[in-house]
Amino acid sequence: MQIPDIFPSRARSLVLVLLSWALIQSCANGPITLADHVPDAVAPQAKKIAKELTLHGHTRIDNYYWLNQRENPEAVAYLVAENTYAKKVLKPTERLQGRLYKEITGRIKQTDISVPYLDNGYYYYTRYKKGGEHPIYCRKQGSLEADEEVLLNVNQLAAGYDYYKVVGLNVSPDNTLLSFGVDTVSRRQYTIHFKDINTGELLPDHLRNTTGGATWGNDNRTVFYAVKDSTLRPHKIFRHELGTDPASDQEVYHEADNTFSTGVFKSKSRKYVMIGSQHTLATEFRFLDADNPGGQFQIIHPRERDLEYWVAHFEHKFYIVTNYEARNFRLMETPVNQPGKASWKEVIPHRETVLLEDFDVFKDYLVVSEREGGLPQLRVINQQDGSDHYLSFEEAAYVAYPTTNLEFDTDLLRYAYTSLTTPNSTYDYHMATKEKTLLKREEVVGGYNPEDYYTERISATAGDGTKVPISLVYKKGLVKDGQAPLLLYGYGSYGYSEDPKFSSVRLSLLDRGFVYAIAHIRGGQEMGRYWYEDGKLLKKKNTFTDFIDCGEHLIAENYTSPERLFAQGGSAGGLLMGAVYNMRPDLFRGVIAEVPFVDVVTTMLDESIPLTTSEYDEWGNPNLKEYYDYILSYSPYDNVEAKEYPAMLVTTGLHDSQVQYWEPAKWVAKLRELKIDDNPLLLYTQMEAGHSGKAGRFERYRETALEYAFILSLIGISR
Repeated sequence: MQIPDIFPSRARSLVLVLLSWALIQSCANGPITLADHVPDAVAPQAKKIAKELTLHGHTRIDNYYWLNQRENPEAVAYLVAENTYAKKVLKPTERLQGRLYKEITGRIKQTDISVPYLDNGYYYYTRYKKGGEHPIYCRKQGSLEADEEVLLNVNQLAAGYDYYKVVGLNVSPDNTLLSFGVDTVSRRQYTIHFKDINTGELLPDHLRNTTGGATWGNDNRTVFYAVKDSTLRPHKIFRHELGTDPASDQEVYHEADNTFSTGVFKSKSRKYVMIGSQHTLATEFRFLDADNPGGQFQIIHPRERDLEYWVAHFEHKFYIVTNYEARNFRLMETPVNQPGKASWKEVIPHRETVLLEDFDVFKDYLVVSEREGGLPQLRVINQQDGSDHYLSFEEAAYVAYPTTNLEFDTDLLRYAYTSLTTPNSTYDYHMATKEKTLLKREEVVGGYNPEDYYTERISATAGDGTKVPISLVYKKGLVKDGQAPLLLYGYGSYGYSEDPKFSSVRLSLLDRGFVYAIAHIRGGQEMGRYWYEDGKLLKKKNTFTDFIDCGEHLIAENYTSPERLFAQGGSAGGLLMGAVYNMRPDLFRGVIAEVPFVDVVTTMLDESIPLTTSEYDEWGNPNLKEYYDYILSYSPYDNVEAKEYPAMLVTTGLHDSQVQYWEPAKWVAKLRELKIDDNPLLLYTQMEAGHSGKAGRFERYRETALEYAFILSLIGISR
């Protein structure tokens, strides 16, 4: 389809949307004129001047830079026009979307309750009522047979809001007051509220623009909280006394380095209030006696480049997990009165093949979360005699991790277990007797038999010889003849390990003959710290080529074919989608890119955008030519070409604070201008949501149903 040259390139995308819409309408409803559907915003858009970006001898013209204006009605009109177009293109799938949504939500137990956990004399749990989109937070004193106290019914609070999210629930040490954070925009800027649990009264104290959590001093009236700056970076910690004007709150810490973020929490021992500052490659912690909330914080060890450590308190010492002379981390201990690095003493040494990920402290035990061979391990160490043992897990690929363990003097470890075929399960493990007790396994309403499905773990060989693990699940009876559709998922950034966990949602694909695969690509941390380091900065392209190699391996092994291979990723995984979309468009039938980080150069040059300054050590600082050139060589927005691309659905949220909506919007606009195929290209924007989509328990799955219907329709599945 040719567009007249009278439209500058930034307006051409919108015109193409409307022309396509007009054609669809004309086929369905008779002749229709373009003028009937071109918004008034097109004219001023056509008069805008492109943004010229010059650095390191490169000049880039950004024809769609005007979409960065969140408050500009013209930009909003563009997003609305794209949504209208997507809806029209997907209209033939509406019945399928409805069926998928009904399937997905129908598997969720409407009236449900979480496993209660004990904290300071009360059993806390979350329950859901039939038809309710939001949780009800409750507790019982001393016994599960006691009367229920409703702390918060979020369904009532959310009435009348398009978006409503509650986070950071925290009860005062005397069990009488509740603090919680509320976001009604989906921008992750929370207002902290306080409630008198005994009377049900909401207190007048409102702490605005926070991370959502308040940390209580032991006096039951002092709280500490983190405030965000204009880039949404948590940069200051304040002290607030209930009943006083928040405008007079005392600043107790300012994180002046804009490459660090800060936060505040309480030690499990309830002895200390802790302030942590974190950077991609360094951390720093301070502590304050919670019995003296008006006192001064003391530093544990000053920040050093490339030194990471995390802290937990136990009696007269701190346990510290650190990468100090330990690439895969090791466990140290140090006296509370001499917390600096010079006093650190080794408890668990560094191991080349084992990543020490986390730990949990109990009175008589240490529980260490490790990862070996790509799989998590839980190790229990007796604090008294130093003996240790590992929990046993039977499946070849699984996820296991400690959950809520707030009590200090207990021999019970609460942990979660799941796999691609085993629903989410909660266990109590008796560390003394080594007995496991299954407390709850997620119920899949309508019936689910794990024996009907098969999971396996294989590996692809990357171009440099590295073995890249792939986890797969599919319905038994699969014939490996290349005819099965396959959805390949990937992330591969920040050292986040994408583990093989269960999802009842994906049964809608498996039961329609799909194979679901997770590519454990470099940039994650599945295979140890080196796995992360080999997929960041000037090695970032390993993430993309690993994913491509996984796709090619699955085709070579006859799990699928290029005509039936789909890819999916979100956020930094959306960057992955954009990169492989440019690098190997011939490999995929379709791609789903959720809230994708695709305009990497421009974003990393703009320090006013959330996350930019704190992520120089993840992507590189493009103000330095070496990193600029490297990022430019893979940045999806900058590498769009005039060639054929597979079908793609891109999603975003207008209020996204992590990846600004204009990145995917600009990317789609540029693709519309340059691509030379007729494959569907759709942009869907949640106009009342942010990075995580809708807040409701069920509503979030409408977008999932849309995504699934999109890929199913591409291979002719309509039911």
